[in-house]
Amino acid sequence: MTIPSAFRRAAGLPRGLDWAAASLDGRLYLLPAGIVAGEQAAAAIVAGHGWPIADSGLAFTAGAVVWRDGDTAWVALAPYAEMVDWAEAESEEVARHLGRLVRRIGGRRVPWAGLVLDRPQIMGIVNTTPDSFSDGGKHLAAEVAVASAFAMVEAGADIIDVGGGSTRPGAAPVPRDEELARVLPVVRAVAEKGVAVSIDTRHAAVMEAAVAAGAKIINDITALEGEGALTAAARSGAAICLMHMQGQPQTMQDNPTYRCAPLDIYDYLAGRIAACEAAGIDRALIATDPGIGFGKTPAHNAQVLAALALYHGLGCPILLGASRKRFVAALSNGEGPTERLPGTLAAHLAGLDAGAQIIRVHDVPETVQAVKVWQAVKSGT
Repeated sequence: MTIPSAFRRAAGLPRGLDWAAASLDGRLYLLPAGIVAGEQAAAAIVAGHGWPIADSGLAFTAGAVVWRDGDTAWVALAPYAEMVDWAEAESEEVARHLGRLVRRIGGRRVPWAGLVLDRPQIMGIVNTTPDSFSDGGKHLAAEVAVASAFAMVEAGADIIDVGGGSTRPGAAPVPRDEELARVLPVVRAVAEKGVAVSIDTRHAAVMEAAVAAGAKIINDITALEGEGALTAAARSGAAICLMHMQGQPQTMQDNPTYRCAPLDIYDYLAGRIAACEAAGIDRALIATDPGIGFGKTPAHNAQVLAALALYHGLGCPILLGASRKRFVAALSNGEGPTERLPGTLAAHLAGLDAGAQIIRVHDVPETVQAVKVWQAVKSGT
């Protein structure tokens, strides 16, 4: 396993630390490692040398035990059985905390927005905007957006994500009425055909109107922090995707900083899940998105992707959206948005290797092909 550069490697599992001083939330984490698939996964689970990752068909055979000491995150890698023995010997509190994380990682995910998550779900992007970073203006006309959505479904998309306001770096907010005018005809037309539609919005009024028009998913880059959003989402009964973003689109790339990006994002998402549950939203309705490209440098994005399996410890499906993002070009040769498909596929397949359940993409046919090959390789059939 490659240890993300955000972490420092420890010599071994920690011994005899004073874990009882405070809650282990925000101090002790579990990053699944040694991930295997197919017959290897089944054999590891049966032999007690591994544990499943949700319903993905994957299992992890080692654990990277991560703990925080001030601004430093230390990580020690151990085989699964050794990690379990360590937790039980260390203290009752550690055993209980690690046990909860293991159960969340391996727990079966109930259908999300009616979708069974035993295979990767592909979310096709339809931006009804004039200024999105990759396809601005392409779907501004409702009839074009609807036709594009149906073409994506025909190509194999499971979800259509409709957005009416650009969230690219530096983008200005869109007035509510203008956003509604852009998205509602598309949401209604696509949902009427039985397609699972997601509404990509930060605004409570748009959430409510889109769900009334047939949307099954609310996909919010601000994780329901906007005025009235939490109440609107809870009232809607829709599935929710909580995304992490540092700052706002206008300023998020000015100087993003973290103590440890993967762990800071984990803690933020854990807090937003708790806020949702307090508002009456069942955890089973929630998916999480670490927010690739939203208030993160290329190095932060790479760290998050390397540690993506960490987020299974939240007990929710993971949505990964790396499609055509600027970090692909930053890590490559500076390609333009429409030339980033190879890097996008590399990022998304790495996400599937970590057990991500949903990938959000612009290029549906190419992604479907890549995922089918990935599935065949992983299953050995």
